[in-house]
This record gives sequence, C-alpha cells and structure tokens, in this order.
Amino acid sequence: MQPEPVLDTSTTAPAGPGSGGVPAGDLPGLVDELVETTSRVRAAVESVVTGRPHLAELTVAVLLAEGHLLVEDVPGVGKTTLAKALARSIDCRVGRVQFTPDLLPSDLTGVSIFRAATHEFEFRPGPVFNNIVIGDEINRASPKTQSALLECMEEGQTTVDGTTHRLPRPFLVVATQNPVEMEGTYPLPEAQRDRFTARLAVGYPDREAEMLMLDRQEAATPLDHLQPVTTGAAIVRFADAVRHVHAAGAVKQYVLDLVGATRHHAGLRLGASPRASLQLLRVAKAIAAMDGRDHVLPDDVQRVVGPVVAHRLILSTESRLAGTTPEQVVADIVQRTPVPAAVRG
Repeated sequence: MQPEPVLDTSTTAPAGPGSGGVPAGDLPGLVDELVETTSRVRAAVESVVTGRPHLAELTVAVLLAEGHLLVEDVPGVGKTTLAKALARSIDCRVGRVQFTPDLLPSDLTGVSIFRAATHEFEFRPGPVFNNIVIGDEINRASPKTQSALLECMEEGQTTVDGTTHRLPRPFLVVATQNPVEMEGTYPLPEAQRDRFTARLAVGYPDREAEMLMLDRQEAATPLDHLQPVTTGAAIVRFADAVRHVHAAGAVKQYVLDLVGATRHHAGLRLGASPRASLQLLRVAKAIAAMDGRDHVLPDDVQRVVGPVVAHRLILSTESRLAGTTPEQVVADIVQRTPVPAAVRG
C-alpha cells in the first residue's frame, strides 16, 4: 500500500508538536523574551476586551501550549472580539468562519478544482490554512462539518481527496458558541469538546470596565487601531520553549491526582481523559513561562485546571438536578487534593 502524498501548504512550520530544539542554556533568555512579548500581546487584547485580564492571560497561554480555545457565553459580551483582538495583535494569517447549518466540510478544509488547461487538479485551501482560525457559533454547523475540524485540531493536518495537507504553525482554533439559545443548533459531541484545550466564559464586565468601554468605543472601535506586537515566527519559538519548561515529578503526580479524581467523583458520570492530563500540564507550563519561570509550580496547575478540565466532564443526573456545575466539581477536587509539599509555591 502506497503512503498518502503529503502537500505542505504552510508558510512557516507545520502545525503539531514542536520539533525545534531549545538548548538548555538558551531557555532563560527565551523565557525573558517570552515574558516581554506576551505582556505586549495581553495588553493589546485587554485594550479591546476591558476589565477581564484573565481572559487575555488564558488565551495567550493556550496559544503557547499549541492548543485550541472554546469560548462560550451569551451574545454581545465580546467572544468574537476577544478572538479578533488576539489575531490582530500577532502578525500572522487569520481566517474567520461563520458556522451555519448549510456549511460543508470542504468550506473549511478546501477543495480540489480540475484545470482543463493543464488536465490537473489544483488544491484551493480553505480557511483552516491560517495561523489563527476564528469559528463563530460553531454549534450552528452540522455534526459532519464540526467533525471536519477534528483532524485539523488534533494532528495539525487535513486530508482532502486522499492527499494530506499540513497546516501552518502557529495554529490556533478559537471557536465561539452561545450556550443559551439552542434552537437550530447541534451541540458539540464529547469527542470534539475534548479536542479543545480550554473553555472560557467571557462574562459581563463590571460597571467601571463597561464605562471605560463606552468611552473607548464612543467614536471608534479599538480593533481598528490595534497593531501587531509580535510575529507568528516568534510565537513558534516561544511554543517550543514552553515545552522545555521543567515540571518536577511531584507536579506531574499532582496533575494526575487532579485529573484522576474526576474519574471517581460521585457527582460525575464521566471524568476527564488522559488528553486532559497532557493539556493541563502544557498550559501550566505556559503560565509558568509567562510568569518568568523555567519550572512549573502547583499554583500554575491550580490557576488553569478549571478552564482546562471542566468542559470535559459529564455531570451525574443527581448533580444536574441539584444545580451543580462542572466548575464547582473541579473546585471541590482541588480543595480535597493534597498539594505536593516539596514544590509548594
């Protein structure tokens, strides 16, 4: 059996696990540069999405962890604005998809067109062949179209007409959905929710932040004036550096203890997968690097365990009837799980 042909359509490096080596001696300098650059990116995002700095922090951390982000909340709170602000703060290719019930998988991945002049097929890439892909209202697309993202998100490639096309690095999918209005929607299956590294709820800004938003956007939209503060190539270097941030054995055991506890919690019907353990550690490494450290602390894990794990959980019937949320279950697990004393921050 012949192997599938592979067509590289990227402009930088193929998406997927970082392959660039980072010598141990270079890591401290890279971390210092990472802190400076990500601070500028976060400031750019916060200039548009006011009053909620934790959103920018987690969004950048997911980008450095080479994951994907699901943003859920009611209309008008800034879900798409958050994604656009991140995209405009980085000088890289950006694609946007408005998911609708009639959207086809080929509308995402691309299509091969036959050229009569050359008697050959020419591949026209779809919007997934961008560094940052913004998917608006992903739950309005059919399950077939939703599933077209699975290979892209997990493997950094897509297969069209038997040919595998690699996606560029960095590669981040930021998908939004409205969890309230369910008419005409297709809820994401558990397999696809598990592909998202973290889930964010934007939430309402406080009164002071909303007043600042009114002042800033009274005459113009801040997005129109947002300029890139870094490049996609720099983000790739930082993502490779994040993978080399040290995680002690005790920290890894702590990650396993937290994720493992979800599989035996009385309030859950389904716990988190091994993928959750891997992605929790990766995001914790990104948080540590953004704080200027080359090692992970249990505090880093605690800061991101809710957004990384909660959306993967399925509540038991009793928990749903009692009004318990997955976030509350995760908070209970964090409170009950001992913190390793040897690396306590």
